[in-house]
Amino acid sequence: MTQQKHKSAPIRILRIITRLNIGGPSIQAIKLSRRLDSAGFHTTLVHGQLGPDEGDMQTLLSTEGLNTISMPTLRRKVDPLNDIRTFWQLLRLLRNLRPAIVHTHMAKAGAIGRQAAIVYNTLWARNHPAKLVHTYHGHVLEGYFSAPKTALFLAAEKLLARRTDTLIAVSAQVRQELLKEYRIGREDRFQVVPLGLDLAPLEAIDNTARRDARKQLGIPEEAKVIVWVGRLTPIKQPEVFLDAAKLIKLRHPQAIFLVVGDGELRSEVESKARALKMTNDIRFLGWRGDLPTIYAASNLSLLTSRNEGTPVAIIEAMASGLPSVSPNVGGVRDVITDPSVGTIVEEGSPESLAATACALLDSPDLCREIGESARSSAVGRFGFARLVSDITALYHGLLNLPPVSLGQAPRDSGPRLS
Repeated sequence: MTQQKHKSAPIRILRIITRLNIGGPSIQAIKLSRRLDSAGFHTTLVHGQLGPDEGDMQTLLSTEGLNTISMPTLRRKVDPLNDIRTFWQLLRLLRNLRPAIVHTHMAKAGAIGRQAAIVYNTLWARNHPAKLVHTYHGHVLEGYFSAPKTALFLAAEKLLARRTDTLIAVSAQVRQELLKEYRIGREDRFQVVPLGLDLAPLEAIDNTARRDARKQLGIPEEAKVIVWVGRLTPIKQPEVFLDAAKLIKLRHPQAIFLVVGDGELRSEVESKARALKMTNDIRFLGWRGDLPTIYAASNLSLLTSRNEGTPVAIIEAMASGLPSVSPNVGGVRDVITDPSVGTIVEEGSPESLAATACALLDSPDLCREIGESARSSAVGRFGFARLVSDITALYHGLLNLPPVSLGQAPRDSGPRLS
């Protein structure tokens, strides 16, 4: 890949993310920070403390060689004392670093990080203020908190959006919800930048890999394997997956169900599996570093969330060549754009999930056809090269810099900045 030479010093970016738990936002923040070096940017990545039972993506930091700062006072939970401490730490960092762009990810980092940047710009950087960018990987305005707390978050988001130069939504649906339903931000400040993921290991899965994966996991060749990947938290509704699994098992006695992930509901969900008498059918695998093996061993992927930004698990399943069944929430329709690449059902309905899953399992040819179309769609729209190109263009536009050539044009043909 050819790169344009930069004779001047790299442009400093301060990227702030609430925590590096397993999921799309963490992967994007880590890998994007490293890859933007080739476009003349140098990133300092600030990350907060993980919550209990959360999977940890911090192992990626050592492989990417990033300049990172761990800030234990930055936590997802509202904690006034730690939140104030985080604000002052970020303000000191801003004064020392003097970044050209402050880019925040996730709600808590977005709230405190942007407040600190606004104060920094007002008091110390009036002549050369840092540009503020915030990425909505989803939002916490539905299904996360009580009504009073949600109202407080909404008011804060509206105020901060007025002082943010660019607001990024990871899907058109998330942008629409924020603008129209919650009245956050202005249309001219919103950009849609879909997630970009390293899908090559999933794209490489073939029939040989599928056979090897089943041997490795001890799964019979004739079994029908349904996988669920995500955090075991209320917003993901893992109990709906168990209810659907019970119904699927009535039609497909040989079915095996894989639950990949962990979280606060794990003991509760395992208890429910025992109550349903499905302990021999449902395997709780915890967080895994071998997702290509898991997807390769599976026939079908299910999602049960009550809210989603962009469902990474579905993108990964599609890139693996699996059909998916997902509820009609958040950014799901921006991923499953057509019945040829997946199926969307009513949210919170194990009956709809099970009926659709059984229909697919009853038709291997249809499963194969949807899987092939899904793979082509996911790889084309959510590859990492496209993300790097989009963010580079956005940063250069904010700073009034000429466009940079990153050499080989990405093959991705999906949604771009809009």
